[in-house]
Order: sequence, then structure tokens, then C-alpha cells
Amino acid sequence: MAKNKTKKTHPIKRFLPYYKPYTKDIIFDLCCAALTTMCELALPLIVRKITGAAQEEPISLTVTMILTFGGVYLAMRLIDTIAYYYMANRGHIIGAKMETDMRRDLFGHLQKLSFSYFDNTKVGTLMSRTTSDLFDITEFAHHCPEEFFIAGVKILGSFVILLVINPVLALITFAMIPVMILVLISFNGKMKEAFRQSRVQVGELNSQVEDSLLGIHEVKAFANEGTEIRKFHEGNHKFLGIKGTMYKYMGMFQASTRFFEGLLYIVVVVVGALLLIAKNPVIQLDAADYIAFLMYVSTLFTSVRRIVEFTEQFQRGMTGIERFSEILDVVPDIQDKPGAKILENVRGDIVLDKVTFRYEEDKVQNVLSELSLHVRAGENVALVGPSGCGKTTLCSLIPRFYELQGGQILIDGQNIQDVTMRSLRQNIGIVQQNVYLFSGTIRDNIAYGKPDATDEEIEAAARLAGADEFINQLPDRYNTYVGERGLKLSGGQRQRVSIARVFLKNPPVLILDEATSALDNESERLVQKSIEKLTVGRTTITIAHRLTTIKNADRIVVLTSDGIVEEGTHKELTEKGGMYADLYKLYTAD
Repeated sequence: MAKNKTKKTHPIKRFLPYYKPYTKDIIFDLCCAALTTMCELALPLIVRKITGAAQEEPISLTVTMILTFGGVYLAMRLIDTIAYYYMANRGHIIGAKMETDMRRDLFGHLQKLSFSYFDNTKVGTLMSRTTSDLFDITEFAHHCPEEFFIAGVKILGSFVILLVINPVLALITFAMIPVMILVLISFNGKMKEAFRQSRVQVGELNSQVEDSLLGIHEVKAFANEGTEIRKFHEGNHKFLGIKGTMYKYMGMFQASTRFFEGLLYIVVVVVGALLLIAKNPVIQLDAADYIAFLMYVSTLFTSVRRIVEFTEQFQRGMTGIERFSEILDVVPDIQDKPGAKILENVRGDIVLDKVTFRYEEDKVQNVLSELSLHVRAGENVALVGPSGCGKTTLCSLIPRFYELQGGQILIDGQNIQDVTMRSLRQNIGIVQQNVYLFSGTIRDNIAYGKPDATDEEIEAAARLAGADEFINQLPDRYNTYVGERGLKLSGGQRQRVSIARVFLKNPPVLILDEATSALDNESERLVQKSIEKLTVGRTTITIAHRLTTIKNADRIVVLTSDGIVEEGTHKELTEKGGMYADLYKLYTAD
């Protein structure tokens, strides 16, 4: 089985295309951000103008002039209010739409990944990545362009205006900013790593909670509530420790910002005051410019403070994007070949030709080694043998749930790697020991075998599966809610619903993976009758531990870790007195 490969894509490069469908909205959003910024940059200039007039020519400071400035600023504030409303409203909607698009792509990609990926990945972790991670990305998506654009405009605008007012004080002030940025970047990197660890631990906690709640019957049956609480307590406290580290660096980050803010203010106050009394007219600062300088420094640091406040959200968003990219970077190890054909008019002749397979985590031991088997169209073949010899694995290879390391599998003479996976799996029906029913009604679960089926087809499939009798006794009949994983139904009822699902699908090839081994005798008898109807006219491969259920198989294949050691009918194998005969004697004796 080929290992799931990853293609390294920079998270930002992966994320940026999600802005494309909303480019016009984002540009308008940034225009609104520019308007709000212009309003803030205008106020110190208005104060400077009024103060300068009052200082130099008091007579020029008329009521008309004051009211004119006041009216202009009020008009700008009205524009600012409308622009800010758009940013707060439409900006969040843009982010939500991007989140929806990303969740769609993430879920769609997960559906493409093979069993091997899910064998090694916790479901709780994946749930965390499709919910909380993507919500953080939503906030990041629209706030990030806004906050950095606004900060950039304010810093650049303030710098230009301050250069015009007094180049010396402006250069002294802005010379401190690179030092501040270097210090903040250092803490920022440590915060990012702590946020990443926090996200990983959240996924672990989700996985642990899901595992415990899904296994709540076993937890209570073994009176192990205390054990589960202790396990959760350990994970919860580990999360607390990571949070503590994260907030320590965040505190350092914010404290450093406040320190540089105070340092910058005192430099402007002291140096500005010295320039007020300077005799050199080139560098001299008047009172109006001094006030404007202080106001612009305040505006400048308001921008820095907003960026600092946004940092936590920024780190959450970046961590979410990285975790989102990690999944999308996983290349499905099983994909349709270019030009793959559609498998049609299937008779069900199956050939396994020197098949070799091992699981990804087992680098040495093959589960199957050069195994060859021919199942003729319409034949009912049973696989028996000790646990771990590869029976279930063999049946998982036919629908191409895993990829071979060697050999080939043919259906009606066509290599399964040369046909589309969808058409291959549409022609194979699988009934497993552990039936999975989706949360919904009985009707929904039977219709899963054919989503466009009519009510008549669904009910006909239920009758063939012997499920209609118990369904019609339920209060809501086919509209009965089956509960989480079908837990409101008994094991035999769930199995008959799953068989009805396969009847509705009506595939030419059928795989029965220990379909009755977990049932009581009465349920087994009912389900076995349904299976006998289901196998008529289909190529059937049956894995069975209850050997009495396969006595009528056309052929029984005995599989061990060394490969196929015996095959023949029940009568032939019992008379031969080999491994099957020993297994059968042991089973019937028990």
C-alpha cells in the first residue's frame, strides 16, 4: 500500500485563492477602511490649523472658520460611520463565505482520501480542523487585510505628515520603530508555536471526548468512569499548561508594546519640548506643530495597539490556515488513472493474480504474498482461516480501498486500477459485521444504497431483506429515527437494514464480512435467510467464523498466513481431513 504523500504548499499560497471570488467586495471594504483612516488623520491637521491661527493671528480665528472646520469633520465622521458599518457587516459576511468555501474543499478532500489515511488519523482531530480552526480563519480572513491596510495607511500617512511638520523629530521618532518591530517579532514567533501546540492539543481533547462518549456503554459496563475522567483530566491540564505558555509570551508581547509606546511618547515630549525652545529656525517647533505631533504619535500608537490586539486572532488564523493546508497537502494514494474507464455490464468474474499487500505501518511483514484466486461469475466463495491471515484485507482490496504492492486484481478481465473507483464500487455491495447506520430515519438509511430510490423501491428492498416486519411494528414505521449509529435498533435489526440497503443497490458482486458473527441465534437465523436471498445470482465472497453458515457455499477457500492451503466444497474438505475439517470439528464441538 502506497503511503499518503504530501505536497508542500505555503499556507498563505493555499489561502489567498479563497479571496478571489470576493475581490470586488474586499476592494470596496479596503476603500471603506481608507475612508475611516483619512478621518483619523484629518483631526490633528484641523487642531494644528486652529491652534496655529490662534497663536499667530488670533484675529483670523473666526466663528465661521471654527464652524467650517467642525462641519467638515462632522461630515467626515458621517462618512466614517457608514464606511465602518460596511466593514463590520459585509466584512464578516465575506469571512463567513470564505470559511464556507474552505470547509467545502476540506470535507471534499477528506472524502477523496483512502482508508490508510483514516487508519492513522483521529476523527476528533479532523472535526476540530473543520470547525474551530476554520472559524478562526473566518475572523482572520476579513480582519487581516483591514487591520494591516489601516495600520499601513496610518503609519505611512503619519510619517509623511510628520516629515513635513518637522523632519528632525519625525526621523528621531520613527528610528525607534525598527527596534520595536524586531523585539515584537521575536515574541511573535514564540506565540505562534504556542498557538500551534494549543490547536494540536484541542484536537487531542476532541478526539478523547469523542472516543469516551462513543464508547459510553463500555465505560459504564466496566465502571470505568473514573478512568475516563482521569484521562480527560490529564489532557485538560496539558492544554492548560500550553495555554499558560501561550499567554506568557502574549503578555511579554503586549508589555513590550506598552514599554515602547511610553518610550516613544517621552521621546516626543522631551525632544519636542527642546525643539520648542531651539533658536535654530530650521529645526524649531511651534506649539501648534507640537500638539499635532503628539496627536499623530497617539494615532500611530493606536494603530500599533490594534495590531497587538489583533495578534492573538492573527496567530489563531495563521495556525488554522497551516492545519487546513496540512490536510489539503495530503495527496490521495488511490486515485483514478488519467483516462480510466467506466466499469459497465459487470458479470462478476474476479481474478486475484499474485497479489501482494502490506499495511503502511508494517514495513516488513506482508499480509498477502503473491496470492492468486479465481472467483467465477455467480459463484459463492467462502473464505475461512485463523484471525489475522488476511481475509478481510483481501476483501478490502477488491473495491480498491487500499493499493496493492504487487500483482493485479481483474474484474471481467479489466484491471481494477484501469477503471474509475466510483463505477467499481457501485458494482460491489458490502455487508459487514459492524453495521454503521447514519443518524436519520430507517428510510434514509435504506435509501443510502440508491439515493434517488422511490418509496416503493425502498419498501421492496426491506421486504427482500426481511426487515419490513419489524419496521412496520415501529410507531413511525420507515420514518423511525434510528439514533446515533443506529443504537435505537437491535443488532439483528441494524443488520437487516444494511442488507436492505444492499438489495436496493443491487450490485452484481457481493462481499459478506462476517455479517452474522455478532448476532444471537434468532437474529442470525433471520439475517441468514435475508443473505441467502441476497446472494442469488451474484458473485459472492463470504468471510465467516460461524462455519455452519457456509456449508452450502460453492467453494470454500482456507487462507493462512502462508496463503491458500485448501479449497473445495464443504463435503470435499471435511472428507479430506485437513485444516478445514479440523476447524469444523472444533467449531461444532464448541
